[in-house]
Amino acid sequence: MSPQHPLASLRAAVGDAANALRDGSAEGSVATLERPPRQQLGDYSSNAAMLLAASLGESPRDVAERLKGRLEESLGAGLERIEVAGPGFVNLFLSDSWYRQAIAGLHSPGEGLEVGAVESPMRVLVEFVSANPTGPLTAAGGRHAAYGDSVARLLEAVGHAVSREYYVNDTGGQIERFGASIAARMRGAEPPEDAYQGEYVAALAEQAAAEGLDPSDGEAVAGLGVGVILAQIRDTLHRYGVDFDDWFSERSLQESGAVEATLEKLRQTGHTYESEGALWLRTSEFGDDKDRVLVRAGGEPTYLASDVAYHVDKLERGFERLINVLGSDHHGYLTRMGAAIAALGIDPDVLEAQLMQFVHVIEGAERAQMSKRRGDFVTLDELVEDIGVDATRFFMLQRSHDTTIDLDLDLARRESNENPVYYVQYAHARIASILRKAGTAASDPRPDPESMTAPVEPAERTLIKRLLEFGGEVREAADRRAPHRICAYAQAVATDFHAFYRDCKVIGAEGEGVEEARLQLCLVTKIGIATALGLLGISAPERM
Repeated sequence: MSPQHPLASLRAAVGDAANALRDGSAEGSVATLERPPRQQLGDYSSNAAMLLAASLGESPRDVAERLKGRLEESLGAGLERIEVAGPGFVNLFLSDSWYRQAIAGLHSPGEGLEVGAVESPMRVLVEFVSANPTGPLTAAGGRHAAYGDSVARLLEAVGHAVSREYYVNDTGGQIERFGASIAARMRGAEPPEDAYQGEYVAALAEQAAAEGLDPSDGEAVAGLGVGVILAQIRDTLHRYGVDFDDWFSERSLQESGAVEATLEKLRQTGHTYESEGALWLRTSEFGDDKDRVLVRAGGEPTYLASDVAYHVDKLERGFERLINVLGSDHHGYLTRMGAAIAALGIDPDVLEAQLMQFVHVIEGAERAQMSKRRGDFVTLDELVEDIGVDATRFFMLQRSHDTTIDLDLDLARRESNENPVYYVQYAHARIASILRKAGTAASDPRPDPESMTAPVEPAERTLIKRLLEFGGEVREAADRRAPHRICAYAQAVATDFHAFYRDCKVIGAEGEGVEEARLQLCLVTKIGIATALGLLGISAPERM
């Protein structure tokens, strides 16, 4: 956030006043500047006096009175009044002119509201979805996709260089079972009980037979199935607004010798040993609860061996932060992978795992089951066909990723204010309608804040304060990997706008520059909603 941002300037004024009371010393705890819970307590409130009191040897309220005097001088016309409250809070009541200048400062056509880049941007690889290519993408995969893509968008918004990657598990036992399932259908038999049972397997069997494949050629049959499913997953994700920079094949790691090279590096560290014919890694020396097998007694590398090689490859490609979006059943993954990376002398903190909880698709009182092997699941394609991309993504993102979601289809289909994505999009469309009616272009209006004398109404103040929080909300959501915060913020902006539009006449408002100022506020709000929805991969319709 640039120093010109109204909140940055306000924080700086409080900080400068506090430093002045410390005789210019910048040491000490950082004072907060927050919106108090009730409007009667001011527009913003600071605890600076309470933090200063002990070091100055004074009571917090005495310090607050001294801060009050300095802030009255430095803020000047931007201040209506200051009150000292409670144990020593300094409550700021800002003037109409401050609000007019604030909204004018936020008006930046074509750029959206300011976010500001992090001080030390990194090259970040976000690996997500990575569902086994053994069946269509499920609704659960849709949650992973929406989350990973939105995290990537947030990280890009704050200045990081981000790549999106899908790790294709195209080798190993699950692929063999998948091929065996298709081959069984080709022979007219039922697949094994622990294999894949869905109708899509029968369709793949028909395609394999049509192409003349021999059901006894398990590798060829499995290869066809994997190729078809991967193509379907690509198409599904593209329709969902998710496109990957790279699709990384697990098989390629083995064929290139990367797995064996990584195993050799681990042997050279002295942290491996052999027991019962298997090769083990002493991950317990690096925080794991037990040692892990790298190569089974039969000579086959484990998933851990491939995963370590994969992450070494990521780092060799120059990525400085590795974010993996995983299912909730991977709760021990970060510990063992971090231990394996540490064994190679790499800082395990470069790796980050975000664990996704379940999605329950609800219709009426019924909950759909999710089992790819049984063939009993709701596909992402079916979900998007039913409720659309926007609703699917919003409902997948509106709760924290570590919380189970009940996706209510009846609510998601509803075109009413009860449906949160409809509510937010309608606010955007309503603003677009107002601006069309007023004939307002993207660069208009730009009223002169100094020439206006009409008061800024409470609903205007509330909306402006919400818009000023945009950059901070985006940075917080990016830092916490929490797109659900943007869902909540977008809903809050929509609520504040609807209240503003209810209480404040826009077109035809009386008073010099009032209509122009309110149209400007509408335009900035429209930019804010569209930018927030864009970070979620959701459209901002001009008409509804």
